[in-house]
Amino acid sequence: MAYVITCVDRGSPAEKFGIRAGDKLVRVGGNQIRDVFDLMFHSYEDSVEVELERGGKSLSVRVLKREGENLGLGFETYLMDKPRSCANNCIFCFIDQMPPGMRESLYFKDDDARLSFLQGNYITMTNLSERDVERIIKMRISPVNISVHTTNLELRVKMLGNKRAGKSLEYLSLLARSGISVNAQIVLCPGYNDGAELEKTLCDLYALCPGINSVSVVPVGITRYREGLCDLRQITEKEAEETIRLVDAIGERCLDEGFGRVFYCSDEIYITARRELPAVEFYEEFPQIENGVGMAALFTGEFRDCVERLDRDTAAERFTLATGVLFEPILSKMVDLLRNKCNNISGDVAAIKNKFFGESITVSGLITGRDLIEGLRGREITRLIIPSDMLRSGEDVFLDDTRVADVERELGVRVYTCSSAASLVDVIVTPTR
Repeated sequence: MAYVITCVDRGSPAEKFGIRAGDKLVRVGGNQIRDVFDLMFHSYEDSVEVELERGGKSLSVRVLKREGENLGLGFETYLMDKPRSCANNCIFCFIDQMPPGMRESLYFKDDDARLSFLQGNYITMTNLSERDVERIIKMRISPVNISVHTTNLELRVKMLGNKRAGKSLEYLSLLARSGISVNAQIVLCPGYNDGAELEKTLCDLYALCPGINSVSVVPVGITRYREGLCDLRQITEKEAEETIRLVDAIGERCLDEGFGRVFYCSDEIYITARRELPAVEFYEEFPQIENGVGMAALFTGEFRDCVERLDRDTAAERFTLATGVLFEPILSKMVDLLRNKCNNISGDVAAIKNKFFGESITVSGLITGRDLIEGLRGREITRLIIPSDMLRSGEDVFLDDTRVADVERELGVRVYTCSSAASLVDVIVTPTR
């Protein structure tokens, strides 16, 4: 099979050696290419033979480059073929709880091992074949992010709604014992995989160390759109406390064995338990920060460092920070710290309730533009600062397709975005025009 090259990166090895957009890629290093994984694997060396079709004629190009450097080829799709969709019917699936009428792309359920490696997505392994697993091991595709949820085979079948969910868990052990680094995730659903079931799962994963690089325990997210779905509820403060006890105990065992901590609770579980967040050092290399593990600790540590470097007479125009209900207490403490250090800075924090998905959804990344507008309407605001995770990556659009300009127009205020603690402090203290 040949793939049409849609673009060639400027300055890339492919461009330097004459490969053009419109050429068809046939083989690399004498190997047929099925997808982006094959392309990456067979083009790893510093000298690569690339076979092409151009104008109906065969062409062979030897490309010289750095070992591991990408050729710089683009195709119609990122993976060179279609992503694999999810075959599960998970009881906790967030997409099943989405309201109607949103962008079509938000309803696609992927469960693709290639996206696990390339973009950090989590997979359940239910649509993997033995050949797929052999390929991962042969190509040393690592790390792989796996949604485990439970190691009780019958319970996993029930929770994932897929009869292959128990059998496919065998691949986890095979990958871990074959030197493939695994990041595992457990979505905690009270009454299903918590308590004794969670303890069993943690112990089973511990037995696979050091093949298990990290394990996160995160609470189930529940929206108001659950009509026709099974009953689920959020974890209680007491359950969050018990979860921390179990996870920290197994983490200490890993530390004693020299594996590192490995096992972590998400920030949300600490906040639900009304526990102080661990220090930055607790999270070591932050292996699952994108899963909400250690994000708050990293943010507060960075914020404190930035504030420490400010002069006491630093002045700034008054500001309002909008965030989710979950992060509001932490962000308010940081603003208090800033005001106490700098006498000429004033600002406040606004916790935006999520009416769109339901008030049980408390993270900032799921706040819509309309909820932001309604949550702040009538409030006296000089300038508004929002986290960039409220917006589609690289754009100025919220989940509900409201734009930043719409917020500015309806609230009559300039909106600024920040992507980190350092950028937040910078936005606060930078003079506005």
